[in-house]
Parts: sequence; C-alpha cells; structure tokens
Amino acid sequence: MSDSAARAAAALRDASNFDWAIIPILVMVIYIYNVEIGKKNWDIVFAGLALWGMDWFNEIANALIFHFNGFAPLWAAPGKSSYLILIGLNIEICLMFLVMGIATAHVLPEDKKAKILGLPNRLFFSLLFAGMAVVVELFLNSIGALTWEFSWWSAKMPLLIFIFGYLTFFIVSYWVYDMPTLKQKARAVGAIYAFDIGCLALFGAVLGWI
Repeated sequence: MSDSAARAAAALRDASNFDWAIIPILVMVIYIYNVEIGKKNWDIVFAGLALWGMDWFNEIANALIFHFNGFAPLWAAPGKSSYLILIGLNIEICLMFLVMGIATAHVLPEDKKAKILGLPNRLFFSLLFAGMAVVVELFLNSIGALTWEFSWWSAKMPLLIFIFGYLTFFIVSYWVYDMPTLKQKARAVGAIYAFDIGCLALFGAVLGWI
C-alpha cells in the first residue's frame, strides 16, 4: 500500500477529525439550493444534483479500484479534513461538488445551439470548466492534499483526469439541464442516484469493500 493511501485509509470515516468550520459551509450549501428552489430554477437545481451524482459514481469507482489493487486509488485525499467519506472523497469535496453544478449552470446561454469560438456552447463550457478544475487539482496535488500514484493519472499525464474526472460531469449536468421536461430531469437524476445508492449499499454496507 502506498504511503498516501495508508494515510487516507487511516483517516477513513474517523469522526475525531471533525472541525466546526464544516457547519457554516453546509448552511451555505443549503442556502444556495433554497434560493434556486425558491426561484423555481429547476433546470439549475437538477443540473447541480446531476453533477453531484456523477461525482459519487466516480468516487465509488475510485474506492473499488483501491480495494482490488490494494496499492492505491486513482486519487486519495489524505490531507486534513473534517470527515473522509471515501478514500478520495472528504466532506469538503463533497459539498463543493454539490454546489459546482449550480455555479457552472448559471453561465449557460438560453440558446443551447449558440456557438462560442466555433463550438456548441455546452461543449465549450464543459471543456472550460473541466480544464479549470484540473488546474485546481494540480495545485492540490502539489501541496499533498490530493495524491496520485499512477503515471497515467498524474500531473504529467492529466488527460484522463480531464476527461473522466471532470468533462463527463459537466456533459451530463448540462444534458440534464437541457431536458425539456421536469419529469425527464427527475428521472435522469433519480437513475443516477439509484445507481450510486445501490453501489454504496452493496460495496459499502454489505461487502465492506469501500
């Protein structure tokens, strides 16, 4: 087991690391969603929930990778945190992703066919925000807050991080945003969450793998 994975595993779901700073952050997240719901901005609300659900899918897969190889996950979060939920997901990251979809959906033009620099605007913003997120990850990795142990998933080879770590998040988030009816949005997000919850129940509660 790598040193970074060992440190993260030691902190996994250890409530003794709790810090009160997480409480006002949680309140701000709740406030953000309440504002959007109060304005009936359902497109934005479901876009935010879709992106969060996509992150949970990635985090579960990352934890399973660690379970099966026994060496390291694709990414680990061994740094200081109020609570480490999964090997690469702490409560701070979790709440950040819960807001990210809402924040980035606000920039979308009403006309989904409009182009920016020759690209469909949904694809343009997906590429832009995925690139910005990778830059942030590179910084977090440089200070040891987020660790990578594989050459093909690293600062020297960030393409897979860009594609699977973020680009898919925004593509799915904006796909849900553009769905024509509220029922379709709810079904899509519900399917994502049902899969995530099923995986957490099976691989976590039942099998204890993650």
